[in-house]
Amino acid sequence: MYLIVILRYEVQNMGAAKTNLFTKEQNEIAAIAKALGHPARIAIIQALLQKNACVCGDLVEETGLAQSTTSQHLKELKNLGIIKGTVEGVNVCYCIDEKMWSKYALIFSHFFAAISQQKKHCC
Repeated sequence: MYLIVILRYEVQNMGAAKTNLFTKEQNEIAAIAKALGHPARIAIIQALLQKNACVCGDLVEETGLAQSTTSQHLKELKNLGIIKGTVEGVNVCYCIDEKMWSKYALIFSHFFAAISQQKKHCC
């Protein structure tokens, strides 16, 4: 299911990037990196990590961006599965999807650990 979410995100956001030329792992890392590639999204994630749950209005105050802009960033994060949201009355309460967060942390730790597997160091 998670791969489907990531592939859907890639199709929506990577367009003609010819993702079929790359491995599943390469596409997955790129999709995650793209979702995290905006400082507003990082601010949203940090706010959610700090507060553990948040309604959209609080996130608008946190980022200093317009409601519609904040909602668009939330949509991008939700499409990738980094966050999840539940409707509570007229508000949507967002939080980090811990399972996906752990999965993505593992993917990036393997990606960054690859340097230690090299036998030769350049320069």
